[in-house]
Formats: sequence, C-alpha cells, structure tokens
Amino acid sequence: MLEGKAVVRETDMPEEMQSRVMELAYQALDLHEVSDCQSIAHFIKQKFDEAYGAAWHCVVGKDFGSCISHLCGTFIFFHVEMMEFLIFKDGNDFSETKEEAVGVLQKAKKNDS
Repeated sequence: MLEGKAVVRETDMPEEMQSRVMELAYQALDLHEVSDCQSIAHFIKQKFDEAYGAAWHCVVGKDFGSCISHLCGTFIFFHVEMMEFLIFKDGNDFSETKEEAVGVLQKAKKNDS
C-alpha cells in the first residue's frame, strides 16, 4: 500500500467527485498489489460507473502518455507517491468535451554508492 497524500495535478471535477475518486484510489491500493495497475484501474472504473453512470475510463501507472477527449467536469489527473491516476468520462456530446494531453515518465533512481 502507498501511504502518501494524493496530489492533484489537473482537474475540472467537482470537489465531491474528486474526494470520492481519491478515496477509491486508496481503497484500490489497499485491496490490490501496487504493481497490479490493471486491477486498481478496474476497481476505480467499476465504482465510478456504478455511482455516476457508464463510460468512465481509468489509467493507472508510473509511465504512460495520453491524449484524450472528456466530458467537461469529469477529468482528474493525480498521484499518490509515485503512482499516477488519470480518470475521465467519455461522451457522445462533443460540444461538451475538452481535449487533454497527459504524460508521465519516471526515471529509475541511480545508486551512486
């Protein structure tokens, strides 16, 4: 489990929804191995689909890039220690969408002993 505080990098989500997704991230990290990003992402996506309707997407990991379109008010990109979380809702109404480009690259630490 990761013990760090969630830090929001970028979002347009309402505060209540932000709190919920970060709470779910902590729950997912408690339930799954930190290295099992797919299960962590699936857990968050499933819970958000249940709470806010279908078409949510969740990307979890330490090294990824993305370029997405999302419904306004449904985007958050945050991290807990070295684990990054990208959650957004897709939709058919393109007048209500916004494009975002997000990239994460974490270099391995070198031991200079």
